[in-house]
Amino acid sequence: MRRALVVLVTATALAAPATAVRASEPEVTGYALPDLPHRVLERNAPGLTTLTVVGASITADGRRAVRPPADSVRLGRKARREGLRTELLVSNYSDRIGDFDTRAAGRLLRSPANVRRVARQLASYVEAGGWDGVNLDLEALRPQDGPGLVRLAAALQRRMPAARTVSVDVSAKGSVREYRRSGYRLGALGRAVDLVQLMAYDQHGPTWSGPGPIGALTWQRRTLGALLTQVPAAKVDLGVAGYGYTWPRRGTGGPVTVARARELVRRDGARATWDARAGEWRARLDDGTALRWSDRRSLRLRRALARGQGLHGLAIWRIGSADTVPAGRP
Repeated sequence: MRRALVVLVTATALAAPATAVRASEPEVTGYALPDLPHRVLERNAPGLTTLTVVGASITADGRRAVRPPADSVRLGRKARREGLRTELLVSNYSDRIGDFDTRAAGRLLRSPANVRRVARQLASYVEAGGWDGVNLDLEALRPQDGPGLVRLAAALQRRMPAARTVSVDVSAKGSVREYRRSGYRLGALGRAVDLVQLMAYDQHGPTWSGPGPIGALTWQRRTLGALLTQVPAAKVDLGVAGYGYTWPRRGTGGPVTVARARELVRRDGARATWDARAGEWRARLDDGTALRWSDRRSLRLRRALARGQGLHGLAIWRIGSADTVPAGRP
Protein backbone atom coordinates (compact mmCIF):
# COMPACT_ATOMS: atom_id res chain seq x y z
CA MET A 1 0.00 0.00 0.00
CA ARG A 2 2.81 2.39 0.91
CA ARG A 3 4.58 1.61 -2.37
CA ALA A 4 1.39 2.32 -4.28
CA LEU A 5 1.05 5.61 -2.43
CA VAL A 6 4.64 6.54 -3.33
CA VAL A 7 3.95 5.78 -7.00
CA LEU A 8 0.77 7.86 -6.86
CA VAL A 9 2.55 10.79 -5.20
CA THR A 10 5.41 10.60 -7.71
CA ALA A 11 3.02 10.55 -10.66
CA THR A 12 1.10 13.47 -9.19
CA ALA A 13 4.30 15.44 -8.68
CA LEU A 14 5.34 14.88 -12.27
CA ALA A 15 1.94 16.04 -13.49
CA ALA A 16 1.83 19.10 -11.22
CA PRO A 17 3.21 21.73 -13.61
CA ALA A 18 0.54 21.04 -16.25
CA THR A 19 -2.17 20.96 -13.59
CA ALA A 20 -0.99 24.30 -12.20
CA VAL A 21 -1.25 25.89 -15.63
CA ARG A 22 -4.79 24.62 -16.09
CA ALA A 23 -5.79 25.75 -12.60
CA SER A 24 -4.56 29.28 -13.30
CA GLU A 25 -6.79 29.65 -16.33
CA PRO A 26 -9.96 31.67 -15.70
CA GLU A 27 -13.22 29.76 -15.90
CA VAL A 28 -15.55 30.89 -18.67
CA THR A 29 -19.31 31.46 -18.47
CA GLY A 30 -21.29 32.01 -21.63
CA TYR A 31 -24.70 33.67 -21.60
CA ALA A 32 -27.24 32.33 -24.08
CA LEU A 33 -30.73 33.09 -25.31
CA PRO A 34 -33.23 30.19 -25.22
CA ASP A 35 -33.24 29.83 -29.02
CA LEU A 36 -29.48 29.22 -29.28
CA PRO A 37 -29.05 26.42 -31.86
CA HIS A 38 -27.73 23.30 -30.18
CA ARG A 39 -25.03 22.93 -32.84
CA VAL A 40 -23.66 26.37 -31.82
CA LEU A 41 -23.56 25.24 -28.20
CA GLU A 42 -21.65 22.12 -29.24
CA ARG A 43 -19.01 24.24 -31.01
CA ASN A 44 -18.56 26.47 -27.97
CA ALA A 45 -18.82 23.91 -25.17
CA PRO A 46 -15.09 22.97 -25.11
CA GLY A 47 -14.25 26.58 -24.25
CA LEU A 48 -16.89 27.01 -21.55
CA THR A 49 -17.34 26.04 -17.91
CA THR A 50 -20.89 27.28 -17.40
CA LEU A 51 -23.82 28.17 -19.65
CA THR A 52 -26.19 30.78 -18.21
CA VAL A 53 -29.51 30.64 -20.04
CA VAL A 54 -32.01 33.50 -20.19
CA GLY A 55 -35.18 32.02 -18.76
CA ALA A 56 -37.21 33.36 -15.85
CA SER A 57 -38.57 36.91 -15.67
CA ILE A 58 -40.14 39.10 -13.02
CA THR A 59 -43.77 40.15 -13.39
CA ALA A 60 -44.56 43.87 -13.57
CA ASP A 61 -46.03 43.84 -10.06
CA GLY A 62 -42.84 42.26 -8.66
CA ARG A 63 -44.81 39.46 -7.03
CA ARG A 64 -43.84 36.51 -9.18
CA ALA A 65 -41.09 34.93 -11.25
CA VAL A 66 -42.46 33.58 -14.52
CA ARG A 67 -41.59 29.95 -15.17
CA PRO A 68 -38.80 29.52 -17.78
CA PRO A 69 -39.94 28.49 -21.26
CA ALA A 70 -39.41 24.97 -22.55
CA ASP A 71 -36.64 26.15 -24.90
CA SER A 72 -34.59 27.39 -21.93
CA VAL A 73 -35.01 24.10 -20.08
CA ARG A 74 -34.05 22.08 -23.16
CA LEU A 75 -30.95 24.21 -23.75
CA GLY A 76 -29.90 23.77 -20.14
CA ARG A 77 -30.34 20.02 -20.43
CA LYS A 78 -28.26 19.97 -23.63
CA ALA A 79 -25.50 22.01 -21.95
CA ARG A 80 -25.28 19.55 -19.08
CA ARG A 81 -24.95 16.70 -21.56
CA GLU A 82 -22.01 18.65 -23.01
CA GLY A 83 -20.40 18.62 -19.56
CA LEU A 84 -21.23 22.21 -18.56
CA ARG A 85 -22.67 23.69 -15.42
CA THR A 86 -25.88 25.62 -16.03
CA GLU A 87 -27.50 28.61 -14.38
CA LEU A 88 -30.99 29.94 -14.94
CA LEU A 89 -30.98 33.69 -15.59
CA VAL A 90 -33.80 35.69 -14.03
CA SER A 91 -34.32 39.22 -15.31
CA ASN A 92 -36.49 42.30 -15.01
CA TYR A 93 -36.26 42.91 -18.76
CA SER A 94 -39.68 43.77 -20.19
CA ASP A 95 -40.64 43.12 -23.80
CA ARG A 96 -43.52 45.55 -23.29
CA ILE A 97 -41.26 48.55 -22.66
CA GLY A 98 -38.23 47.20 -24.54
CA ASP A 99 -35.93 47.77 -21.57
CA PHE A 100 -35.23 46.74 -18.01
CA ASP A 101 -38.23 47.51 -15.83
CA THR A 102 -37.04 49.67 -12.93
CA ARG A 103 -40.48 49.71 -11.30
CA ALA A 104 -40.86 45.92 -11.41
CA ALA A 105 -37.47 45.49 -9.77
CA GLY A 106 -38.38 48.00 -7.06
CA ARG A 107 -41.71 46.31 -6.36
CA LEU A 108 -39.89 43.04 -5.91
CA LEU A 109 -36.82 44.15 -3.98
CA ARG A 110 -38.51 46.61 -1.59
CA SER A 111 -41.06 44.04 -0.43
CA PRO A 112 -39.72 41.32 1.90
CA ALA A 113 -42.83 39.25 1.16
CA ASN A 114 -42.21 39.45 -2.59
CA VAL A 115 -38.54 38.57 -2.10
CA ARG A 116 -39.48 35.45 -0.13
CA ARG A 117 -42.13 34.42 -2.66
CA VAL A 118 -39.91 34.91 -5.72
CA ALA A 119 -36.98 33.13 -4.05
CA ARG A 120 -39.25 30.16 -3.34
CA GLN A 121 -40.48 30.10 -6.95
CA LEU A 122 -36.99 30.36 -8.44
CA ALA A 123 -35.68 27.60 -6.19
CA SER A 124 -38.51 25.36 -7.39
CA TYR A 125 -37.71 26.14 -11.05
CA VAL A 126 -34.05 25.29 -10.45
CA GLU A 127 -34.98 21.98 -8.85
CA ALA A 128 -37.50 21.05 -11.54
CA GLY A 129 -35.20 21.99 -14.42
CA GLY A 130 -32.05 20.38 -13.04
CA TRP A 131 -30.16 23.71 -13.06
CA ASP A 132 -26.95 24.15 -11.07
CA GLY A 133 -27.90 27.62 -9.87
CA VAL A 134 -29.51 31.01 -10.47
CA ASN A 135 -28.12 34.14 -12.12
CA LEU A 136 -29.71 37.40 -10.97
CA ASP A 137 -29.79 39.89 -13.84
CA LEU A 138 -31.77 42.73 -12.30
CA GLU A 139 -30.75 45.99 -13.95
CA ALA A 140 -31.70 49.69 -13.97
CA LEU A 141 -32.02 49.62 -10.19
CA ARG A 142 -32.41 52.53 -7.79
CA PRO A 143 -30.22 53.06 -4.70
CA GLN A 144 -33.00 51.91 -2.36
CA ASP A 145 -33.15 48.54 -4.17
CA GLY A 146 -29.70 47.54 -2.89
CA PRO A 147 -30.70 45.89 0.42
CA GLY A 148 -33.47 43.93 -1.31
CA LEU A 149 -31.06 42.53 -3.90
CA VAL A 150 -28.87 41.25 -1.06
CA ARG A 151 -31.95 39.77 0.65
CA LEU A 152 -33.02 38.01 -2.55
CA ALA A 153 -29.58 36.44 -3.01
CA ALA A 154 -29.51 35.32 0.63
CA ALA A 155 -33.04 33.91 0.41
CA LEU A 156 -32.08 31.89 -2.66
CA GLN A 157 -29.04 30.49 -0.86
CA ARG A 158 -31.26 29.34 2.01
CA ARG A 159 -33.85 27.84 -0.34
CA MET A 160 -31.42 25.82 -2.47
CA PRO A 161 -28.99 23.02 -1.57
CA ALA A 162 -25.42 24.15 -0.85
CA ALA A 163 -24.17 22.68 -4.13
CA ARG A 164 -26.33 25.10 -6.11
CA THR A 165 -24.99 28.57 -6.77
CA VAL A 166 -26.20 32.15 -6.91
CA SER A 167 -24.47 34.66 -9.17
CA VAL A 168 -25.37 38.30 -9.77
CA ASP A 169 -24.78 40.58 -12.75
CA VAL A 170 -23.50 44.05 -11.87
CA SER A 171 -23.36 47.01 -14.26
CA ALA A 172 -19.85 48.48 -14.44
CA LYS A 173 -19.28 51.76 -12.56
CA GLY A 174 -16.21 53.85 -11.85
CA SER A 175 -16.42 54.09 -8.06
CA VAL A 176 -17.93 52.37 -5.03
CA ARG A 177 -20.25 55.36 -4.62
CA GLU A 178 -21.52 54.96 -8.19
CA TYR A 179 -22.13 51.25 -7.62
CA ARG A 180 -24.15 52.08 -4.51
CA ARG A 181 -26.18 54.71 -6.37
CA SER A 182 -26.95 52.01 -8.96
CA GLY A 183 -28.42 49.65 -6.36
CA TYR A 184 -25.35 47.53 -5.64
CA ARG A 185 -24.23 47.21 -2.00
CA LEU A 186 -21.05 45.50 -3.12
CA GLY A 187 -19.68 44.26 0.19
CA ALA A 188 -22.92 42.69 1.37
CA LEU A 189 -23.74 41.42 -2.11
CA GLY A 190 -20.32 39.80 -2.45
CA ARG A 191 -20.88 37.94 0.81
CA ALA A 192 -24.38 36.80 -0.19
CA VAL A 193 -23.56 35.35 -3.63
CA ASP A 194 -21.10 32.83 -5.01
CA LEU A 195 -20.07 35.03 -7.94
CA VAL A 196 -20.31 38.67 -8.98
CA GLN A 197 -20.27 38.97 -12.78
CA LEU A 198 -19.21 42.46 -13.82
CA MET A 199 -20.99 43.57 -16.99
CA ALA A 200 -17.94 45.43 -18.31
CA TYR A 201 -19.56 46.33 -21.62
CA ASP A 202 -22.07 48.83 -23.01
CA GLN A 203 -19.71 51.68 -22.15
CA HIS A 204 -21.05 53.20 -25.38
CA GLY A 205 -24.12 52.37 -27.43
CA PRO A 206 -26.26 53.90 -30.18
CA THR A 207 -29.23 54.83 -28.01
CA TRP A 208 -27.28 56.46 -25.18
CA SER A 209 -23.99 57.78 -26.59
CA GLY A 210 -22.02 58.60 -29.68
CA PRO A 211 -19.61 56.08 -31.22
CA GLY A 212 -17.10 54.64 -28.80
CA PRO A 213 -15.73 51.41 -27.36
CA ILE A 214 -18.16 48.72 -26.25
CA GLY A 215 -15.95 48.24 -23.21
CA ALA A 216 -12.46 49.75 -23.41
CA LEU A 217 -9.69 48.02 -21.48
CA THR A 218 -8.86 51.24 -19.63
CA TRP A 219 -12.48 51.63 -18.53
CA GLN A 220 -12.72 47.95 -17.58
CA ARG A 221 -9.62 48.22 -15.38
CA ARG A 222 -11.10 51.24 -13.59
CA THR A 223 -14.53 49.70 -12.99
CA LEU A 224 -12.98 46.38 -11.98
CA GLY A 225 -10.61 48.15 -9.60
CA ALA A 226 -13.50 49.79 -7.77
CA LEU A 227 -15.35 46.47 -7.53
CA LEU A 228 -12.30 44.65 -6.16
CA THR A 229 -12.07 47.00 -3.19
CA GLN A 230 -15.31 45.40 -1.95
CA VAL A 231 -15.45 41.88 -3.42
CA PRO A 232 -12.65 39.25 -3.40
CA ALA A 233 -11.13 38.63 -6.83
CA ALA A 234 -11.83 34.90 -6.50
CA LYS A 235 -15.58 35.71 -6.52
CA VAL A 236 -15.49 37.96 -9.60
CA ASP A 237 -16.01 37.26 -13.31
CA LEU A 238 -15.10 39.92 -15.86
CA GLY A 239 -17.89 40.38 -18.39
CA VAL A 240 -16.75 40.43 -22.02
CA ALA A 241 -18.68 41.68 -25.04
CA GLY A 242 -19.13 39.25 -27.90
CA TYR A 243 -20.97 41.68 -30.17
CA GLY A 244 -20.81 45.13 -31.73
CA TYR A 245 -22.85 48.26 -32.34
CA THR A 246 -23.60 50.46 -35.34
CA TRP A 247 -24.01 54.24 -35.34
CA PRO A 248 -25.55 55.38 -38.66
CA ARG A 249 -25.51 59.05 -39.63
CA ARG A 250 -29.31 58.97 -39.84
CA GLY A 251 -31.65 56.97 -37.68
CA THR A 252 -30.77 54.76 -34.74
CA GLY A 253 -28.19 52.01 -34.80
CA GLY A 254 -28.29 48.73 -32.95
CA PRO A 255 -26.39 45.60 -31.96
CA VAL A 256 -24.67 43.32 -34.47
CA THR A 257 -23.04 39.94 -34.08
CA VAL A 258 -19.29 39.76 -34.57
CA ALA A 259 -19.77 37.93 -37.86
CA ARG A 260 -22.24 40.57 -39.07
CA ALA A 261 -19.85 43.40 -38.20
CA ARG A 262 -17.12 41.79 -40.29
CA GLU A 263 -19.57 41.17 -43.13
CA LEU A 264 -20.68 44.82 -43.18
CA VAL A 265 -17.07 45.96 -43.44
CA ARG A 266 -16.23 43.42 -46.13
CA ARG A 267 -19.27 44.19 -48.29
CA ASP A 268 -18.65 47.92 -48.02
CA GLY A 269 -14.98 47.61 -48.95
CA ALA A 270 -14.12 49.48 -45.75
CA ARG A 271 -11.10 48.83 -43.57
CA ALA A 272 -11.30 47.64 -39.97
CA THR A 273 -8.80 49.19 -37.56
CA TRP A 274 -7.64 47.64 -34.32
CA ASP A 275 -7.92 50.07 -31.40
CA ALA A 276 -5.10 48.91 -29.14
CA ARG A 277 -6.06 51.19 -26.25
CA ALA A 278 -9.63 49.88 -26.19
CA GLY A 279 -8.77 46.34 -27.26
CA GLU A 280 -11.53 46.37 -29.88
CA TRP A 281 -12.16 46.88 -33.59
CA ARG A 282 -13.60 49.96 -35.26
CA ALA A 283 -14.58 50.88 -38.81
CA ARG A 284 -16.49 53.51 -40.76
CA LEU A 285 -18.61 52.56 -43.76
CA ASP A 286 -18.96 54.57 -46.94
CA ASP A 287 -22.37 55.91 -45.83
CA GLY A 288 -20.84 57.26 -42.62
CA THR A 289 -22.01 54.46 -40.32
CA ALA A 290 -19.57 53.89 -37.45
CA LEU A 291 -19.00 50.36 -36.15
CA ARG A 292 -17.37 48.99 -33.01
CA TRP A 293 -17.06 45.34 -32.04
CA SER A 294 -15.31 43.01 -29.64
CA ASP A 295 -14.07 39.64 -30.93
CA ARG A 296 -11.74 36.74 -30.16
CA ARG A 297 -8.71 39.05 -30.10
CA SER A 298 -10.53 41.22 -27.57
CA LEU A 299 -11.29 38.11 -25.52
CA ARG A 300 -7.59 37.18 -25.37
CA LEU A 301 -6.79 40.51 -23.76
CA ARG A 302 -9.62 40.19 -21.22
CA ARG A 303 -8.49 36.68 -20.38
CA ALA A 304 -5.03 38.06 -19.66
CA LEU A 305 -6.56 40.81 -17.50
CA ALA A 306 -8.63 38.28 -15.54
CA ARG A 307 -5.60 36.05 -15.06
CA GLY A 308 -3.44 38.95 -13.91
CA GLN A 309 -6.04 40.10 -11.38
CA GLY A 310 -6.60 36.59 -10.04
CA LEU A 311 -10.27 36.64 -11.00
CA HIS A 312 -12.50 33.59 -10.95
CA GLY A 313 -13.16 33.93 -14.66
CA LEU A 314 -14.86 35.56 -17.62
CA ALA A 315 -18.53 35.91 -18.57
CA ILE A 316 -19.27 36.39 -22.29
CA TRP A 317 -22.41 38.07 -23.60
CA ARG A 318 -23.36 36.17 -25.63
CA ILE A 319 -22.87 32.75 -27.21
CA GLY A 320 -24.26 32.79 -30.74
CA SER A 321 -23.14 36.39 -31.28
CA ALA A 322 -19.51 36.11 -30.19
CA ASP A 323 -16.75 34.27 -32.01
CA THR A 324 -16.58 30.59 -31.06
CA VAL A 325 -14.97 30.42 -27.63
CA PRO A 326 -11.59 28.68 -27.85
CA ALA A 327 -10.78 25.83 -25.50
CA GLY A 328 -8.10 26.69 -22.94
CA ARG A 329 -5.80 29.50 -23.92
CA PRO A 330 -7.24 31.37 -26.94
